[in-house]
Amino acid sequence: MEIKNLRKNIIIGVIFGAVVMVGLGIYADFTEMARLLRAFRWGLLPAAIGLTVVNYLLRFSKWHYYLHQIGVKNLGWWADLRVFLGGFGFSLTPGKAGELVRLLWLKKLANVHPAETAPVAVAERLTDGIAMVILSLVGGLVYPQFTPAALTIGAVLVVAVVVIQIRPLALWLLGIGERLPLVSRFIHHLHTLYDNVYELLRLKNLLIAVTLGTLAWVSEGVALYLVLLGLGMPAAGQLALLSVFILAFASVAGGASGVPGGLGVTEGGLTGMLQLLAGASENVAATATLLIRFATMWFGVVLGLLIQAVWRDFLYGEAG
Repeated sequence: MEIKNLRKNIIIGVIFGAVVMVGLGIYADFTEMARLLRAFRWGLLPAAIGLTVVNYLLRFSKWHYYLHQIGVKNLGWWADLRVFLGGFGFSLTPGKAGELVRLLWLKKLANVHPAETAPVAVAERLTDGIAMVILSLVGGLVYPQFTPAALTIGAVLVVAVVVIQIRPLALWLLGIGERLPLVSRFIHHLHTLYDNVYELLRLKNLLIAVTLGTLAWVSEGVALYLVLLGLGMPAAGQLALLSVFILAFASVAGGASGVPGGLGVTEGGLTGMLQLLAGASENVAATATLLIRFATMWFGVVLGLLIQAVWRDFLYGEAG
């Protein structure tokens, strides 16, 4: 994995993100959005960012717990936290592939092969996806038109978990891989990966991970609610629940798209659903999307890059 190529992809992602933000302004009205930003209750933004930090810490707790479950116990929480948060700097790479750099950092810091730690990344993604689908389905009880999409994505995730937990079936599929020329070269690592994923997705571990993931994404949904309050929408329990649902559904759609950072897909989902379900105007919806994406996704990218810069020697050493 070439770090330099990943950094080039980040630049491309930033440019694409800027295009998406300009697109929001074109869709709405730049002048009116500027007025809304001037009138925004900026005192609520630190609280929204604070909820994003809560999201990161809950997800880190799951990551650290998973590493302990596969036997990586020679890495303290402070070192592991920098590894976890530093990976957010690569969120804008295609399919978030750049976050796999965490596995290379773990190899350097904890002397553990990426084939052993890759299951943690796989399980983290699966359980985050399940958590967001659960929140989307809860909202689907009130807005059934969104249920089919959430069920489709949820079904894929559940099937993946079920296949992994049925060992004879999973081993049979690996056996097929052994007969494929390209796959057979890596089959030993695939067996190691499977054995660890199998353990991480056992019922107890699955419940812990999904619970942490659900709480994490609820916190970001509440952050969206605070942004809407800052833009003048009236405080209401229904709006808070709706915010959690909209944030989860748009994030699921963005993640399923495979687009770096969900750029464009997540923004479109947030803007459209805020208008359709929350009754926000085009300008309020677009401005809220702009603010929540800066408080969540863009904040994570900047935080990750800062950690990589400050602790460059720690993370990269001679290879940086």
